[in-house]
Amino acid sequence: MAQIFNDENLPQLIAGTKPVMVDFWATWCGPCRMVAPIVEQLAQEYEGRVEIGKYDVDEAGGDLAAEFGIRSIPTILFFKDGKLIDRHVGATTIDVLKAKLDTLL
Repeated sequence: MAQIFNDENLPQLIAGTKPVMVDFWATWCGPCRMVAPIVEQLAQEYEGRVEIGKYDVDEAGGDLAAEFGIRSIPTILFFKDGKLIDRHVGATTIDVLKAKLDTLL
């Protein structure tokens, strides 16, 4: 199951040793709901290797969304060794996200 990220727990995960994939989303966003099952599937497939979770831009605090320049959702960010490595804006396929995750490993 995908983790729930917020302004408190996400900075520690980004600074950790595992790569991180963050789905910035909102409940009212149609494309976000399309991506949600993909994020859940990836969380299961990459469990133990990548920290994968969702950051609700309406509920999580919002400071990190602003800090990372999130202007459209869904936006998916990829981190490794504490650095932003890649981003994807908009709905996408599981194959695109897997390719991005595999470059982090």
